[in-house]
Amino acid sequence: MNLEEYAVMYQVEDTHWWYRGMARITRALLNRRYAPGAALRILDAGCGTGAVMTSYLAEYGQVTGFDFAAVALHFCQQRGATRLAQASIVELPFADASFDLAVSFDVLCEQAVRDDGVALRALYRVLAPDGRLVLRLPAYNWLRGQHDRAVHIRHRYTRGELAARLQAAGFEVEQLSYANMLLFPVAVAKRMGERLWPPKSAGSDLTLGVSSLNSVLQAILSAEAPLIARVGLPFGLTVIAIARKPQ
Repeated sequence: MNLEEYAVMYQVEDTHWWYRGMARITRALLNRRYAPGAALRILDAGCGTGAVMTSYLAEYGQVTGFDFAAVALHFCQQRGATRLAQASIVELPFADASFDLAVSFDVLCEQAVRDDGVALRALYRVLAPDGRLVLRLPAYNWLRGQHDRAVHIRHRYTRGELAARLQAAGFEVEQLSYANMLLFPVAVAKRMGERLWPPKSAGSDLTLGVSSLNSVLQAILSAEAPLIARVGLPFGLTVIAIARKPQ
């Protein structure tokens, strides 16, 4: 990720419609498996600027976060996080079976992760038997655009690809769904427009001024949460997986 994007993320992560909607979706998925106060040992793998680990994820237990970028950890500390490490997702500095739950949001897709299979096996190793992994990744490689270049996205996944990679690493896939389906046509139009009229800005989609529509877009994305938690969605801009390490 371009280093300036961490500052943008830190500024908008608590209020931007996409982050707030995805938080609602993730909580809906977690609440079907865990109760708040479950005292889980949780790993935020690629914690970014720390908004997830210091907000709703902490309701389920003690959260440890790591990120490859020192600037990201600086922002985590600004949020009050203390259980932090600077590390790569392909070489985790944690003992076997250290965590009951691991989450990793938009990390395996990055250019720095050249082999997502190595990363998944590393996450498998540090999970306790019957532990779970929650993954969120961008969907459909044909949707690559300016945002992907700004945040160094290497690959966008399909549901089938992600299932195959998880199973190859030893996980049992419990749930797979796309997300951000309702806004999918808008995003496709934007990506197609970028190919006809390349944007002058080199920034990610987070730099787009949507303040007047923020609450509307948040409501649209949040509305998907109960559907994703119960039955899943057939397509969307994001793919979400929950997988379990067998006993």
